[in-house]
Amino acid sequence: MARPLAGLPRRQRLIGLWLLLSGVSLFGGATFALWLDTLFQPQGIARLVLWAGCFSGGGTIFLVGLLLERQLFTPLRHLQVQLARLVANPDARDDYPPEGWLRSLGPDLVRVREAWRSDRARLATAHAEGARSAARIRQELETLLQVLETPLLLCDHHRRILLFNQAAETLFEEHSGLGLGKRLETLLPAASLQDALGQLPADGTPREVLVPSGERWLRAMLRRVPGSHGETLLTLADTTAAWTSEMGARAELLDGLPRLRRHGASLTSAADALSALPEGEADMRRRLEGVIEEESQALGHDIEGLAGLVERMQQEGARLVPLWSNDLWASLNERLPADRQITAVGMPAWLKGDAIALLVLLESLLERLRDTLGEIPLEGEVCLGNRRVYLDLIWPGAPLTERQLGEWQQRHLASLPLNPRVADVLRQHASDAWSLADGDGEHARLRLPLPAAERVGAPRPATPPRPEFHDFGIAELPAPDAELAARPLRALEVVAFDTETTGLELRRGDTVISIGACRIVNARLLASETFDLYVDPGKPIPPASTAIHGITDDEVEGAPPLSVALPRFRDYVGDAVILAHNAAFDLLALQPPGAGIELDMPVLDTLLISRALDASLDGHDLDTLAERYDLSFPPGTRHTALGDARVTAELWLSLLPRLEARGIDTLEKALTLQASALNKEDACAS
Repeated sequence: MARPLAGLPRRQRLIGLWLLLSGVSLFGGATFALWLDTLFQPQGIARLVLWAGCFSGGGTIFLVGLLLERQLFTPLRHLQVQLARLVANPDARDDYPPEGWLRSLGPDLVRVREAWRSDRARLATAHAEGARSAARIRQELETLLQVLETPLLLCDHHRRILLFNQAAETLFEEHSGLGLGKRLETLLPAASLQDALGQLPADGTPREVLVPSGERWLRAMLRRVPGSHGETLLTLADTTAAWTSEMGARAELLDGLPRLRRHGASLTSAADALSALPEGEADMRRRLEGVIEEESQALGHDIEGLAGLVERMQQEGARLVPLWSNDLWASLNERLPADRQITAVGMPAWLKGDAIALLVLLESLLERLRDTLGEIPLEGEVCLGNRRVYLDLIWPGAPLTERQLGEWQQRHLASLPLNPRVADVLRQHASDAWSLADGDGEHARLRLPLPAAERVGAPRPATPPRPEFHDFGIAELPAPDAELAARPLRALEVVAFDTETTGLELRRGDTVISIGACRIVNARLLASETFDLYVDPGKPIPPASTAIHGITDDEVEGAPPLSVALPRFRDYVGDAVILAHNAAFDLLALQPPGAGIELDMPVLDTLLISRALDASLDGHDLDTLAERYDLSFPPGTRHTALGDARVTAELWLSLLPRLEARGIDTLEKALTLQASALNKEDACAS
């Protein structure tokens, strides 16, 4: 069991003891001098010597204490801070060179620092050759992961995720179950998948499983990595469209074919019977003609239905994908000469289409327009209809004739496979083409109605490459079901979090307005696997609080209430240990009476741990500790929930080597240590 760490006494205690001894000595000296003065009544120098001698003891204590504080105790505390910073980060800056009576240690401390850094440099050089090759392989792997369009996951034998790529991140966008070290069953909780994983052959033979994921169906190809320690590679594909087509339009088409055959057989039989009917059988002839007419109408009706099914199958095809109109115009302009560019006007929108086929189609139509109208400026606009999106080409002048459009639709597009006509590509998109005049009487447009995509808002900007798509060291961590209390600190999955509130009086109605968190896996801070959410407090934010964290009423308007935000945060935490700075305040903020969600996992508190490690040092607030361990807040992130959570996570990683140096290397020991530093002030804001 960890015990409270011994060290220098608290500065306040030393100063208090020093002032108490000095005061008692001075008071005693004054009393004694007054008694002697009354008893002997000395005069002149004798009286002065009497009073000076009686005050000398207290004065000496005061001066010696002042000398010790300036020349010994303050330099010792600075040396303690510098050593703590060196242990946490050997490359940290040197802000506290030895001073006072410890000044002579300066060259020795510099020598120790330089030797330490030199040894680390030589060690790094010794590993450079092997590391260079490993770095090249790692870089190639990361590049491959980023550009590979097939979503893939790599799991260890405990089914913890060791690797995923950007395509998988896109596939499981906003799913809290995706992340390094997380269990696969939180992402794909399908019994069929779990059964298949347990029966995979070790030679890498693939097994295919269809698994549900929300409202989608995913085809998962599973392979055991040969020669590994039970690692499994999963490649995924979204088969929802194909599955819907199989169960929808395709199934209806297959169901309709027998009816067509029956109608055809009935018509053939009736026609044969009618042709073989002798003269004079007028009644039978009328009955057979009625059968033929009835079957013909039914056949025509079923053929119309068949055409509708084919149109649905074309719209459900995997080639029709969501397209952002601005991207479509930009791609079209890349194919056109510089003097024939299309000017995009109006508001951009999403539509569905086969991008390559649409570009070739538009290029052909533009060529026909310029051949017919000459070199005139052309504009492109996308207009929203009730259930369709209208893609328009606009020019100054009159509309085109139906004859012109009919001729254009019969032209072949030689650059596309199978040499389709313009009409074929339009039919693929369940579209047509017509021309109409604008209301201003000066412009006309060629209009193509296209399927609308169920998306809103502009596309997200491309995310920069991130360094935490894989961590094979996770496979070496203890089993997920191992005893948590005995787990090494470096093997813990930790979620560092922070909150911003409407004020500090949580028991008097102040509440959460922002929650931020980040994850540490295998003693590594994952920069992009974060949680950042505004919370609607249900009341105005006081201006005094906005002045600190910068969050306004407009920013939290429309945000989820705490009753909705807290379950999301709980899902993000999963099985991790949570970490905060002055955790008592943040836990009280997140769990007001009646919250309904209990954060019952172990809690680490960097405030208490720092206080237990360095009881003799003043200042354990987040700003002081960030300065002490050479950590920094990026501009504008202090007093934001996510910004403070990131620095808290970095602070924990800086404290780790100091804890391990004292034998505090398990969760149980760390919790015991921080409990020793708990006092009644720990529910205040950090």
